[in-house]
Amino acid sequence: MTKAFASQADLADRKITFEQLSPHCWAYTAEGDPNSGVIIGDKFIMVSDATATPAMARDLIARIRAVSDKPIKYVLLTHYHAVRVLGASAYFAEGASEIIASQGTFELIVERGKEDMQSEMDRFPRLFRNAESVPGLTWPTLVIGGGDPTRGEPPGRLTVDLGGVKVQIWSPGWGHTRGDTIAWIESEKVLFSGDLVEYNAGVYTGDAHLQEWPATLEALRALGAEALVPGRGDALKGAEGVNRGLDYTKQWVETLYRCAKEAAAANMDLKAAMAHTRKAMDPVFGKVFIYEHCLPFDVSRAYDEARGVKNPRIWTAERDKEMWASLQG
Repeated sequence: MTKAFASQADLADRKITFEQLSPHCWAYTAEGDPNSGVIIGDKFIMVSDATATPAMARDLIARIRAVSDKPIKYVLLTHYHAVRVLGASAYFAEGASEIIASQGTFELIVERGKEDMQSEMDRFPRLFRNAESVPGLTWPTLVIGGGDPTRGEPPGRLTVDLGGVKVQIWSPGWGHTRGDTIAWIESEKVLFSGDLVEYNAGVYTGDAHLQEWPATLEALRALGAEALVPGRGDALKGAEGVNRGLDYTKQWVETLYRCAKEAAAANMDLKAAMAHTRKAMDPVFGKVFIYEHCLPFDVSRAYDEARGVKNPRIWTAERDKEMWASLQG
């Protein structure tokens, strides 16, 4: 039996939690749906990951307004994926004047933002119920340049003072995309990782750099965070919880890429590579949220990378469905 495409059959609403992790940091989580982070200073507020639509962002704004009336001046795009960024316009009415992204994220929006927007709207109909509220692509107003961390070059860094709390923003290395950007509140040991870290949910790697990703996770581990808001899954508390999330993501990435390299070395085709990967992944991860959605995209990218395709191929709505029919039929 053919599985319903991506998350098209996932129409049940998720329970949303808005919880305080430290004096200035909050986590907005939704049982495996995309998370957002909030840092509330004495003068300004920053939101990390804007949600999928302005209509969806209004729920997050309402929860913020229950605890603070400060202007939401900054919106951080941890990466370019539509489900994270297309809600950004809702914050303009709340005082937003800066949408922050890395140079890598900006380049990915230019290169494939339009295609990704349509692709993700087709994949996630529940998250894009109010797609008519999206005015178009989200473009950063403040782009952080700097060196390429994969070559040992110091990345560009930005420190934002929200009043009483400073947020450090930079790209720790390639992983989920080549533009991944974190928010690190060193004074409170709280890390907002975007999709570089996931926990008890599918780890989407369709635009990933799998070879580099484990080293990027270790760079995050070296920060010594005591709370972490992953891209999906519950907020992680305490050093043990943070390491649990890092280990979970690392195990997914390393298992996936190892299987892809084995499949490539054996000259398997993509469908055989999928079957080979399932033998290792299903017993460990098969029951987590959006596993069946992520796996075919993940195997496709891992198989490409294992065969030397360094820059991830662009996903279009048409390519999505062709791949799905061949692997999930």
